[in-house]
Amino acid sequence: MDLQDQLKNLFPEHVPEKVEKPTKSIVWLQEDPIICKYEKRKGKPITILEGYNGATEDFKKLAKKIKTTFSVGGSFKDDKIIIQGDYRDKIMVLLKEMGFNVKRVGG
Repeated sequence: MDLQDQLKNLFPEHVPEKVEKPTKSIVWLQEDPIICKYEKRKGKPITILEGYNGATEDFKKLAKKIKTTFSVGGSFKDDKIIIQGDYRDKIMVLLKEMGFNVKRVGG
């Protein structure tokens, strides 16, 4: 017996409302592909995403989503997302699922 059945037993005359879930409609303004490249700085690998031509706030939100999804460190500087480690393949899959056009550069 789940929670809904228990509530029906407690309140038989109550009619539950149907609540519609709001759909996420994120508009990404992107004409050229996002460049996903790999570099080493001070001997440590990093992944750099650049080439986004939409709003800066959207790009910051995208950076936060990538960092929390993969549990990695990173930053947003000079219209570039810098992620610690080589996560090019995983990031490219995530961005393609979100509807971005992504281009892999280097190695």
